[in-house]
Amino acid sequence: MSAPRSLPSSSPFAYDDGSADPALAAVLADHAAGRAGVADVLTALTGTRLLVAILPHGREAAPTDEATRAAYDPAASQAAVIGIAAGDGRAAMPVFTSVAALAAWRADARPVPTPAAQAAAGALAEGWQLLVLDPAGPVTVRLGRPAVMALAHGEQWRPAVRDGVVDDEVATAVGSALAGIDALAGCGVAPGERGEVAVEIAVLPGLDRAGLDAVVARVNEALAADATVAERVDSLELRVRPAG
Repeated sequence: MSAPRSLPSSSPFAYDDGSADPALAAVLADHAAGRAGVADVLTALTGTRLLVAILPHGREAAPTDEATRAAYDPAASQAAVIGIAAGDGRAAMPVFTSVAALAAWRADARPVPTPAAQAAAGALAEGWQLLVLDPAGPVTVRLGRPAVMALAHGEQWRPAVRDGVVDDEVATAVGSALAGIDALAGCGVAPGERGEVAVEIAVLPGLDRAGLDAVVARVNEALAADATVAERVDSLELRVRPAG
């Protein structure tokens, strides 16, 4: 009688030892040293395995850190994915390169190995626009909404701001979106301080507060309706100045 054969596992992660992908770890080290950008990290993530954190079955204790508590729903499934609140108030999904990185963040969370694209798609399905990679280190990287969408769909991400300059396509789209607003004397774009891109508008003199509020509302509506701005820009800040 021949020896029994070992059947291949149905799980692609059956032999995963929970360590970080070496190529991804190298890119993250370069990112921490300033030698690689977020776009390089995103490229390295494509096709890799990440760990998504869930609460163990039956676990009901509330999270201990403030950021996690803000996004925790005690009425959710007992094996729910853990979300966190980003610095700007938006909800984010934390994802991890290794079991050690997850344990450093929350020792009571269970790691679920997941393809990076699937993790990104899951975050979007939950209404979470951001991914935060290894929030407790060793290297933390925040991926904004356009980057998460690109990762989920297997597409190349084109940053709206690269090397301190707003991409020409984004700048053109902002100008086109605002061209029909009569009260504006001009507009421009620059890398933002609170948002990814700052839109600077110059308003004509003579507007009272109500008129200015109406102009700002029209600007916000026009930018939100522009497909290029919506797809390419993670967050906007608006700067208003008088013309001249």
